[in-house]
Amino acid sequence: MNNMNQMMKQVKKMQEQMLKAQEELASKTVEGSAGGGVVTVEVNGHKKVLALTIKPEAVDPDDVEMLQDLVLTAVNDALTKAEELANQDMGKFTGGMKIPGLF
Repeated sequence: MNNMNQMMKQVKKMQEQMLKAQEELASKTVEGSAGGGVVTVEVNGHKKVLALTIKPEAVDPDDVEMLQDLVLTAVNDALTKAEELANQDMGKFTGGMKIPGLF
């Protein structure tokens, strides 16, 4: 029975560490960019877009489609980096397993 109590304490400690790591992801940010940095997107570890910057040279009224592509590329780049950040931070608890709803 003592082993069971020890194991439960360890599980509870790991749960607390996972919750703390998940909360900390909200304060960590990554940046994605496109077009050599003319479009940048800042995303936090919870995959929420925090900022979008478009430099004036990226805006061509005759080629709006290019700007749209740059924005999509930058957003996807940032989201990929946020996913990698979450996997890195939370992977130490899951051993690389994907646990639905965790992150």
